[in-house]
Amino acid sequence: MFLMKIDISHLKFDERGLIPAIVQDVTTDKVLMLAYMNGQSLARTVETGYTWFWSRSRQELWNKGATSGNLQKVKSIVYDCDGDTLLVRVVQKGVACHEGNYSCFSYPLWNAGSGENLPVTYSDLPTVVDELYRKLTNEMRNRKDGSYAGYLFESGEDRILTKLMAHATASLLASKNGNPDGLVYEMGDLWYHCLVLLAYHGITPAQMLQKMGELAKNKQHE
Repeated sequence: MFLMKIDISHLKFDERGLIPAIVQDVTTDKVLMLAYMNGQSLARTVETGYTWFWSRSRQELWNKGATSGNLQKVKSIVYDCDGDTLLVRVVQKGVACHEGNYSCFSYPLWNAGSGENLPVTYSDLPTVVDELYRKLTNEMRNRKDGSYAGYLFESGEDRILTKLMAHATASLLASKNGNPDGLVYEMGDLWYHCLVLLAYHGITPAQMLQKMGELAKNKQHE
């Protein structure tokens, strides 16, 4: 049995006894997902230190990541000025989205700068990587004639590695020759083929970014 260790008198649960919980990555400030909590799931979250929610479709409690391994270690919970929404800041293990994306919010709809649909926001690296990886995995599952990524996946690992090595070599030459424009171009192709290789092995960008974050943290202590 989980006992509430916090004062929830300021919270406003809806008629179903639920309150929306926005989950945010404490390291990147990226919004990861939106789910709902009731009193019991909130109590379990506080007691265990990991996110628990109420599934409106299944009508049951669920521990995020218990099956997939993509657990969310809770660092803080705050509520808004109206007391009707929670902000849960977490350390995300793996990915937050069941589709394999880092964040559930990975589908651009509109941009205020142009007033038009945009395929991606280029200043947001995780979004760029997630969007490209999603497209690559779709092409891997549904290969279309004329698709370059489909051709790579069809050709197999050796072809992917050959392309990756070619662009790595071209990046080195561009750097050695003092060609910054060429370096940007070749590094873009190199990163693209790195994502192809990750997709080929079923490794998500979030897994790679998590490892990079661990390396960065370790370097700070050296």
